[in-house]
Amino acid sequence: MNFPTPTLRGALALPVLLALGACTKDKDPTMPAEPTTFEVTVENVSMAYAYASSGIFSTPIGEAAPGPLFPGGKYEFDFVAPPGASLSLATMMVQSNDFFYAPDGNGIALWSGGTQVTGDVTDQLLLWDAGSEADQEPGLGADQAPRQAGPDTGADDPDNTVRIASDAYGNLPGVSEVIRLTLESTGPYSWRARIENVSTTTTIMTSDGATHPVPLSPGVFVVHSAADPLFTAGSPDRGEGLAAIAEDGAAGALGGVLAGQTGVSGVLSPGAWALHTGPSVIFAGGTPDRGEGLEGIAEDGSPTMLAASLATNPAIVESGVFDTPNGAASAGPALPGASYTFTFTAQEGDRLTFATMFAQSNDLFFAPAETGIDLFRAGAAISGDITGQILLWDAGTEVNERPGVGMYQAPRQAGPNTGPTENGDVRPVADGYDYGAVPERIRVTITPIG
Repeated sequence: MNFPTPTLRGALALPVLLALGACTKDKDPTMPAEPTTFEVTVENVSMAYAYASSGIFSTPIGEAAPGPLFPGGKYEFDFVAPPGASLSLATMMVQSNDFFYAPDGNGIALWSGGTQVTGDVTDQLLLWDAGSEADQEPGLGADQAPRQAGPDTGADDPDNTVRIASDAYGNLPGVSEVIRLTLESTGPYSWRARIENVSTTTTIMTSDGATHPVPLSPGVFVVHSAADPLFTAGSPDRGEGLAAIAEDGAAGALGGVLAGQTGVSGVLSPGAWALHTGPSVIFAGGTPDRGEGLEGIAEDGSPTMLAASLATNPAIVESGVFDTPNGAASAGPALPGASYTFTFTAQEGDRLTFATMFAQSNDLFFAPAETGIDLFRAGAAISGDITGQILLWDAGTEVNERPGVGMYQAPRQAGPNTGPTENGDVRPVADGYDYGAVPERIRVTITPIG
């Protein structure tokens, strides 16, 4: 929507130069540029990521190199997770052809009523059959990792679906006889997971009377919101590397797939723009927010108050909002790949300022320097990519949390303006968190169209 805005055009309008233009072939460089209509596109160029955190666990605690986990050994890994997220992992039961330990497709819930889940969660692990290799007696099969001649050497499983492992030979140990999984909080949105091998030398007894421990393999973990990040029960393995873990304890392939889908997906909010000649019309770096509506954009992605303030500011030539992504039927955020467009008419001396929230934050926003963007250079209208003039600012109004996980950030907060107040200054963000480079999040282009 566009707010009615006062205009200085009546006093500053240029006289018609048509007759003068007819008298000379070239434009007189001493004359001001003619008013020009510009189209500005604000595009979300962030990657769309599926997972908040992922990784590989491969080196037992106290060891110098990756390897299997024998009785008494432990793997540990750290991760972060936003409210509502779950944890999934996969590690091989090494005394098998293609069995692995993992939770079901929903994963292990990491939050309960807004509180981090900690403690022993072993009861949420199950033993699965990857359906990639024909089963042999656990602890005895010649094509199982401790005894096979090389990786991926067994016959294909006639049932190629991922399913709960069958105790066809009557000697499978219970899950809790082999593995223990515990979670420890290491911060407001972070955990340490510990996988322990609790098997003994007699955990498996084979039909020839021998007994064996059950080693565990290196594996992967992933923090997710949607179900089935690693496999879908009743469907074939996806060919992304789960079979390599389940058959041979090789986690690299699946870990790489997950890494490519892990990160913070940027979201841009509706914003406000202003055409002006003087500096600092929306904010001034190094000073507190003025309480005119910037906070509404920076914390909650709402441009209403700022747009109304700009509309009544006599220093503003023209102003408005951008709130509906191109191609969308209604106002809303711009997700990765989406964009906003707005237009205005400017004359030489005019500058452009706008603000849009980086929505995976508490109070960060994208905007030019406080002086704005000069729309004319050497008498000519600018054109092209102007992302290099955009900065990521901290409004100083709300305490920052880790991007993409904080419970007081717009995608996850219970309501607007709910986070702890900071009472700081507006400044370029520098809080130690990684928000990605500006050109990895936003692209701004400007085109003269008349």
